[in-house]
Amino acid sequence: MSPFQFKQFTIHQDRCAMKVGTDGVLLGAWAGITHNPQTILDIGTGTGLIALQLAQRSSAHTVDAVEFEDSAYEQCVENFEASPWADRLFCYHASFQIFAEEMEEQYDLIVSNPPYFNTKAASGDPARDLARQHHMLPFTDLLQGAAHLLSPEGQFATIIPTEAEAAFTNIAQNLGLYAQAITKVRGTPTAPVKRSLLQLASSPITPIINELVLEEERHVYTAAYRTLTQDFYLKM
Repeated sequence: MSPFQFKQFTIHQDRCAMKVGTDGVLLGAWAGITHNPQTILDIGTGTGLIALQLAQRSSAHTVDAVEFEDSAYEQCVENFEASPWADRLFCYHASFQIFAEEMEEQYDLIVSNPPYFNTKAASGDPARDLARQHHMLPFTDLLQGAAHLLSPEGQFATIIPTEAEAAFTNIAQNLGLYAQAITKVRGTPTAPVKRSLLQLASSPITPIINELVLEEERHVYTAAYRTLTQDFYLKM
């Protein structure tokens, strides 16, 4: 498989089950950094895409990632080392549950594009199926770990199926994390909303809620989507 070329970095993905996809690019471009995070963590980083996007977008001195799957971990390390920000990027080889138990550092921004299938996937690719299994990193484990690792003013950003949004935010609130911003994503103006981008923090406020449409029609991207991703995609 050919590498995926972005404007400032390259993603090699031939040994990683989860390839570069719209969800990851959206999260890496959307996650809020107005609070100027100096420490960032990407949970379940895969190829390292989102961590690399945030290294490009921010002045954070530490951009860590954690990845459980062996081949994905190795490929992430190679992508990090080949990037312009190799001195700020580091990937840990561990499950997030173990990482959250053992890590003493706190992070100003935590991001995750988590697995989201509740039932066994059947793509025919065992590694891909494993990467997408919800039971490998349940929402409760993800949110408990994030809440534990966030700095006092830290924020957590993720992208999940919209159908899971209510359950996800309910778990989060029980752990003291509240939605600050929600962007609902639909493919075209008439398509149903399929994804929710969420940014959470410890302050209980009324969240800013908006919508993002990706395409006016097939391969005709909206101005909003182009603006969001123009620093990354070559053709934007």
